[in-house]
Amino acid sequence: MTTKPLTQNIKPDGTVCSLEEYLKNGGYEGARKAVKEMEGAAVIQAIKDSNLLGRGGAGFNTGLKWSFVRQDDPNEQRYIIANGDEMEPGTFKDRLLLEGDPHQLIEGMIIAARAINATKGFIFVRWAYKKAHKLIQEALDDAYKAGLLGKNIMGSSFSFDLYLHTSVGRYICGEETALINSLEGKRANPRSKPPFPQVSGLFGKPTIVNNIETYCNLPHIIKYGSIWFKELSKSGEGGTKLYGVSGRVKNPGLWELPLGTTVRELLEVHAGGMLDGYKFRGLLPGGASTDFLVEEHLDTPMDFSSVAKVGSRMGTGTMIVMDDKTCPVAFVHNLIRFFSNESCGWCTPCRDGLPWVEKILTKIEAGEGEEKDIDILKFHTKYLAPGNTFCALAPGAMEPLQSALKYFGEDFERHVKEKRCFYK
Repeated sequence: MTTKPLTQNIKPDGTVCSLEEYLKNGGYEGARKAVKEMEGAAVIQAIKDSNLLGRGGAGFNTGLKWSFVRQDDPNEQRYIIANGDEMEPGTFKDRLLLEGDPHQLIEGMIIAARAINATKGFIFVRWAYKKAHKLIQEALDDAYKAGLLGKNIMGSSFSFDLYLHTSVGRYICGEETALINSLEGKRANPRSKPPFPQVSGLFGKPTIVNNIETYCNLPHIIKYGSIWFKELSKSGEGGTKLYGVSGRVKNPGLWELPLGTTVRELLEVHAGGMLDGYKFRGLLPGGASTDFLVEEHLDTPMDFSSVAKVGSRMGTGTMIVMDDKTCPVAFVHNLIRFFSNESCGWCTPCRDGLPWVEKILTKIEAGEGEEKDIDILKFHTKYLAPGNTFCALAPGAMEPLQSALKYFGEDFERHVKEKRCFYK
């Protein structure tokens, strides 16, 4: 049994794991067990018992999420969708799985389909991942030829078709209901919830949307068991995690490690510490839409509950490191500019609030800021907080801003007082 199930088939030279290689390494054994030996309810219970939390950022129990799909009509059409949009700035973990081991994803989706008795699925992939598109389609073709997809897969009574779909290229498509709208050929706006996709999703039918990394864990849970999966982690949250670090560190990259590995170990051991001549100032622990962590938080375990306790979110588990020679105002300004551009415009606070915040930050960074501007920024962190917008885009955009004002407030104030950016 491997201690790094997600990356065991990833090759150092970057070439893809073929179907032949995947089968040789025990691939599709989990799917075969789920399809031929287990009922859907048993699959759901196994995933629930493993405490696999969604790896897209929300951290919700995957099996529990599946249990909300109605099963009263056995002939009702159900769908599963893999969210491979991955447009969160600083996040690049799913790309490794898509390009290196696409059959792991396909197997995971077969298991999920069996769990909720879905007969059709879609792999929704970011438009820019052109290499991934090619490799996934080739893997799908090979799976169909081998009888792993299609009618009566693996000689069973279960049928499942899986299709590849290209994202339209907007950040909002990463929100599951906006993704569903996009799949239906509509504008990628979020939907009102409830109803949740598990009840009324794609074309009004019960639908499950999970992240690529989440699906890739499923074959190993079914193959080796829930207890084994839970014991891989350093916390009660099961499994390993693909952690990434970017920024001015000596060894930026991506590693599969036990869930609950500390921020310090990731930063100082795996990423090699800061580049010579630079000092650590702070980091966003899970992509651009998370709150800053600083020196006092370095011994925090990188799991969902521990990071939440210190005032941030683990999100995707891919850190963006900020050094002492990078301006926090400019850093946050760059992120807010991105979020402002990517707003779908569906709700007023996001559509009008984010451009206003971006305008204020432009003033401050240019040396034209006023003292009242900082109060305006603080107001917007509350005005665009959860519960005030249609989806989580604007609240996520406020997380780096509100924490920057908390930890680096003196930098904002100095910009206003000295009428310049003193990092340039």
